[in-house]
Amino acid sequence: MSTKLRLGTLIFLALCALATARAQNGGKDVYTAKCQGCHGATGMADTNMGKMLKVKPVTDASVKKMNLTEMVDAVRNGMGKMQAYKGKLTDSQIKSSVEYFRTFAK
Repeated sequence: MSTKLRLGTLIFLALCALATARAQNGGKDVYTAKCQGCHGATGMADTNMGKMLKVKPVTDASVKKMNLTEMVDAVRNGMGKMQAYKGKLTDSQIKSSVEYFRTFAK
């Protein structure tokens, strides 16, 4: 493999890693700004608002059974007492915040 090809491959891999890190940080940033007030810093719904609204924690069976698409739809269109974020957040922001939320269940 030539030096130029190796360098190009390394640059490509570094850019991929950076894009992944930014997407994760973006999800965390959106979650912190828009979701954490009710769902809590770790998805346990242990905030005053979360308790008052009886938000289910990420560990609840009904939350755990939801797939990514179902969660994205719930954020986009609202669910129960949760407001809809359609038109307030982009689809990318919604998806990245849901992906971040789902890391709490692991």
